[in-house]
Amino acid sequence: MVAPAQSSLSQLVPFRIDPVFTARVWGFRDLRPWYDRVAETEPIGEVWLSGDECKIASGPHAGEKLGRLFADAHDAMIGAKTPAGSPLLIKVIFARGKLSVQVHPDDKMAQKYGEPRGKTECWYALEAEPGAKVAAGLKSGTTLEQVREEIAAGTLEASLNAVPIERGDMVFVDAGTVHAIWPGSILLETQQNSDITYRMFDYGRPRELHIEKSLEATKFGTHAGKVAPRRLPDRTVLIEAEYFRVEEIAMGGSRTSRSRTSLSLRGAGESAGLSYLFAAAGVGRISGSGFEPVDLPARGIVAVPASSPEFVLEDASRSGEKLDLIRITPNWPS
Repeated sequence: MVAPAQSSLSQLVPFRIDPVFTARVWGFRDLRPWYDRVAETEPIGEVWLSGDECKIASGPHAGEKLGRLFADAHDAMIGAKTPAGSPLLIKVIFARGKLSVQVHPDDKMAQKYGEPRGKTECWYALEAEPGAKVAAGLKSGTTLEQVREEIAAGTLEASLNAVPIERGDMVFVDAGTVHAIWPGSILLETQQNSDITYRMFDYGRPRELHIEKSLEATKFGTHAGKVAPRRLPDRTVLIEAEYFRVEEIAMGGSRTSRSRTSLSLRGAGESAGLSYLFAAAGVGRISGSGFEPVDLPARGIVAVPASSPEFVLEDASRSGEKLDLIRITPNWPS
């Protein structure tokens, strides 16, 4: 018999988060088979997995908004001596059309305009059609005046650095990078918890542009581009950058949350902290003392608070499938 779930704000148990399906002009009307969701009106382009408005779907705080729990139980969620609020926004991007060409400010510029933080992000290709590409950065030698002229002429794409992507690729997009997502891939996006977007060019669509701010935010020397995976005995580090770390965890049937075991969800020497577990494929189940088991559905996400008790994650996929687990953790700037 499972003991009653922990309800204290000083210790929180793992919990599932309900996604928020967000309308975008460039999205799809039917997200199946990825999600059992068909748009009733506007197409859906983004599935927010850890937004402040997302609702907790399991455990003693079910029905509450995620942002509220971060505010009420900061230390239990993230750990002491960390910045206030939810640190990461995780999304799945479904692009049927081209997204705008855009750029995000860094922390300094965002705070200049009254925002708490800028936006550095990364894209992990969950699926990609042959020939799929994204844009990350400007071609060498491009000038700010040239960018301004090409925005006016509608020819900005000619100066973008096109990056071919395949399933399993990771692309880093640090703040200040001129970038765009083009059709042909489904992307898991991890970013600072900010929705600041300065649209530079939008293919004539009747949406607001932010040309002057986008030019101010633009950096010609960024670290954007593909990131080579770092393979370890028990996991593959897809990216480790300022603000976030994204790993693919080899399951082998089950994993414990203990850091001292060889089949741990935590990396060697990693202290307890907030993490998110995303099922890119297959399904999982989390169980432990003091809380009801938590199901991790395909393309679903579970938050593991810093104060979580020990648990075991099992691959609960049906025969012929397996849990493809992505683990995402904050990585605080030094």
